[in-house]
Amino acid sequence: MEQLISRITMNPDICHGKPIIRGLRYPVENMLELMASGMTIEELLEDYPDLEREDFLACLAYAARLSQVKSIYALAS
Repeated sequence: MEQLISRITMNPDICHGKPIIRGLRYPVENMLELMASGMTIEELLEDYPDLEREDFLACLAYAARLSQVKSIYALAS
C-alpha cells in the first residue's frame, strides 16, 4: 500500500497544495468523486489516458489511510 500511496503528492504550486496524482494536475478529491459517482477505473482510464490503473488505486489507498485518523483537532486560526 505504501508504494501506491507514494503516487500521491502535494505541491503548494499545483492545485493549491491539494493531494494530486504523481505531480500532475489531477486532484485526488476529483478522482474519488468520479469513482463514488459510479465510474469504473476502466472508464476513467479512457477519459484520462495519461493516468494508470495504479493511480486510481492509489487514490483509494490514500482515502483509506485518511479514514484511519483517530482524532481531528481544530487548529488556532
